[in-house]
Amino acid sequence: MPDIDGLLYTSFLTNNDSKALEALFNKYRDGLILFIYGFVQNIDEAEELMMDTFAVLVSGTACYKEKADASFKTWLYAIAKNQALLCLRKRKFIFISPDKEFLNNLEADECHQPVAELLKNERNTHLYRAMKSIDPCYRQALFLLFFENMKPEQISRIIKKNIKQTYNILARGKESLRIAYERTAK
Repeated sequence: MPDIDGLLYTSFLTNNDSKALEALFNKYRDGLILFIYGFVQNIDEAEELMMDTFAVLVSGTACYKEKADASFKTWLYAIAKNQALLCLRKRKFIFISPDKEFLNNLEADECHQPVAELLKNERNTHLYRAMKSIDPCYRQALFLLFFENMKPEQISRIIKKNIKQTYNILARGKESLRIAYERTAK
C-alpha cells in the first residue's frame, strides 16, 4: 500500500503543488509542535522549529525515499527531532560562577561593563530564588546581614535573640543558602 503522505510530498517537489504541501502542513502541524515541545519545553520555540522542519521539506535538502519500515510521517518526525536537538545544542552552555578577581577586572574595564552587569544579575537572580526557599528565620537574618549590611549585634536586637543564637542562625542560614543556591544555579 503506497504512503499517501509520501505521494503528496513527491507531488509538491515535482509539480510544485502548494495544495499538497498545505495538506501535509495542516495534517502534521499540531502533532509536530507537541512532539518538539517535549524536547525544548517552550511553545514558541516548538512552533518555530515546526516551521523549520517544513522549511527543510520545502528546500528539498532532505530527501524522502519510501521504505517498507519507514513512512513519510516517521521521516518527518525524524527531521523535527533533529531540529529540536540542534536547537538544544545551540542553547546549551555551561555557567561557571566567576571569581571575585574576574568580576573586579570586568568592572574596571568599561567596555565589558554589560557583561559584568549580566553576570551580576544572573548571580542575584539565583541568590533571590535560593533565599525564597530557605527557612524564614534564616532568610530574615541573612537579609539583614547581606542586603542591609547590619552587624550580628544589630541583627540580634531585631530578631530578639541573644548574640550566640544569632551567630548560630547566621551560620545555619548560610549553609542552607549555599545548598539552596547550588540547587537553583544548576
